[in-house]
Amino acid sequence: MSRRTTSKLNSKKRYLQVALNSTLEEARKIIEQLPVSDRILVEAGTPLIKKYGEDGIRQIRQWYQNHIIGQSLLAPTITTTTSSSGGLLGRLIKIALEQQKLTERRAKNDITPPFLPYVVADLKTMDRGETEVEIAANGGASAAIALGSAPIETLNSFIESCERYGLDAMIDMMNVEYPLAILRALKKVPPVVILHRGVDEEKFNREKQIPLHEIRRIKGAFDIMISIAGGDTLREVQRSIFNDADIVVVWKDVYQSTGDTVKIVEGFLKEIK
Repeated sequence: MSRRTTSKLNSKKRYLQVALNSTLEEARKIIEQLPVSDRILVEAGTPLIKKYGEDGIRQIRQWYQNHIIGQSLLAPTITTTTSSSGGLLGRLIKIALEQQKLTERRAKNDITPPFLPYVVADLKTMDRGETEVEIAANGGASAAIALGSAPIETLNSFIESCERYGLDAMIDMMNVEYPLAILRALKKVPPVVILHRGVDEEKFNREKQIPLHEIRRIKGAFDIMISIAGGDTLREVQRSIFNDADIVVVWKDVYQSTGDTVKIVEGFLKEIK
């Protein structure tokens, strides 16, 4: 049996992956509205990477890290300032001093986030596995995605390169009829396999279902995490989790920043506990 590579993800947790497929400006707005949770993975989607390249991945990681740091520092600051004595003037002085210290620490890079941002680079690699993994690594990605329909040689190179650069390898089995056959042919299995109904498949073939039945087959053969992509409704998220998925990818409901973005993401998080 193929040995599985190690992962940065906790196999005992379930995750929500928010795919960003529009512009960098929209990506920034969405990231700034996300709840702070180590169960949220942010994806630099294929259209975004094709448009902005390595720098797009880098921007998303930086914005996500800044958001995590900013939100984690906000709550303690409010608590300490509102409960302090000395009246309104004393509280205002304390707020000003704390903000000054925070600005100084940011300038010195002296702030450690409560958890590291996890960014997935959806490269959809079909060839040149090592080269494309290097692009994702240079952009600061935590994981990269290759297509399961790529040559076995490419997938082996991709997984090996991810391990060398410290990234989680994810293999997307979109349009692969027998995912298990691909996994059994690999030198090492990746930490994550994605079962995926493509956007065009959903749009032009309403009868096409997400292959949830493959989850138990794969987990019965390998110690591996399963990500489900191609369903955005709460019902589809519930079905994925019921069938033992570890990661659920959403994009349509958060494609553009709206006033409901926070509620939508929080709703999905509740469903994947």
